[in-house]
Amino acid sequence: MRVTFVLPHAGLAGGIRVCAIYAQALQARGHEVFVISTPRPKQMTIKKRVKKLLKGEGWGEEPRDEPGHFDNVDVPHRVIDVFRPIVDADIPDADVVIATWWETAEWVAQLGPSKGSKAYFIQHDERFINMPSDRVEATWRLPFHRITIAQWLVNLGKHYYNVDQIDLVPNGVDTELFSAPPRNKQKTPVVGMMYSTAHFKGCDISLEAFKLASRNVAGVELVVFGQHHPSEELPLPNDARFTFRPEQAKIKDIYSSCDAWLFGSRSEGFGLPILEAMACRTPVIGTPTGAAPELIRQGGGVLVKPQDPIDMARAIERVCRMRLEGWKQLSDAAYQTAQANTWHRSTELFEAALTAAAGRSR
Repeated sequence: MRVTFVLPHAGLAGGIRVCAIYAQALQARGHEVFVISTPRPKQMTIKKRVKKLLKGEGWGEEPRDEPGHFDNVDVPHRVIDVFRPIVDADIPDADVVIATWWETAEWVAQLGPSKGSKAYFIQHDERFINMPSDRVEATWRLPFHRITIAQWLVNLGKHYYNVDQIDLVPNGVDTELFSAPPRNKQKTPVVGMMYSTAHFKGCDISLEAFKLASRNVAGVELVVFGQHHPSEELPLPNDARFTFRPEQAKIKDIYSSCDAWLFGSRSEGFGLPILEAMACRTPVIGTPTGAAPELIRQGGGVLVKPQDPIDMARAIERVCRMRLEGWKQLSDAAYQTAQANTWHRSTELFEAALTAAAGRSR
C-alpha cells in the first residue's frame, strides 16, 4: 500500500511523534510511505514587529527551527519551501493520503483522486484558542475515513458531529525503550511530572497538588522534564530537579526514579506519558482527560477529579504512604497495563484502518 502523511510543521508535538512512529512502522511492514510537512509558520506580523520596536524590545526575531520527531526517522520526508497548502504537485500518487491536523484536512479535501483515498487522523479536539472553530468543526464532516486515538474523541464525533464512521486506534508504548525491572517503593518518596506552560496541560494543577502534599509528606521530592525551560509565571519549587529536553533513554530513567507520576491535564488528546510511566512500573495519578480513564481503570494508578489540586494532593499522599506490598501491586498493575498497549498492537489497528479506507474508495 502507498501511504502519504500530510503534516503541519513536524516539530516536537506529541501528535507528530505518533505520526513518526506509524510512518516508520508501516514502512517496516513493506508499505511505501511518504511524508510531507510545512515549515514553521511565521509567528510575527509586521504590525507586531513595529510595536515591539516602538516599545524598545527590538525587531522580534522569528524563533529558530526546533528539532523534530522526524529528524532521525528513515522515511522519505519533504518539507515544502514556505507555509502554504499542500497541492497535488507536491505529493506522489498513493492508495491512501492522511490528513493529520484540521488545516491539512482542508488541503487534503482539495487533492485529486490519484493521490489516494482520504483518511483523517484525529488526535485532539482542535478547537483551541485562536483557532477558527467553524472551520475546525467542518473538517469532521468531510467525507474522509476517520481514525482517532481515544474513546472521548469517538464520543465527540458521534454525539456532537453526528458522524458514524470512526475507527478507534489507541496509542501505544515502546516497551523495549520504556521498561524497568520490579522495584521497591523508596524510603524518600519521589513524584514526577512533565513541565509545560500550555494552560490545557494543567502543569499548574500538578504543581499546586505537589505543594499541598509536601506539607503532609515529609521529604517528598519532585522531578520534572520538559521541552521548554520553566518560566517566571509558572516556576518550579526551588528544590525540584529539572531536565531540559532529555533523550528518550534518559526519559525512561526519570520515570523509573519516581514512586508516582502526575498527569494533571485539563484537556488532552491521549496522554502518552501515562503509558510511558506505567511501562517503567510507575503508578500514575491522573485527571480524567485523554485516554486516562480507560488506561488507569485497567490498573496501575489513581484517577482524580478534574482541575482539582486538592484531590490530586490527597492521591499523592495516599500513594506515598502505601505499604510496600500495596505499592508494588499498584506498580505491577501499571506495568501490565502498558504491556497490553504496545505500538505493535496499535500499528496493526492503524494498518487495518488504512486498508479499510483504501477499500472504501474502491
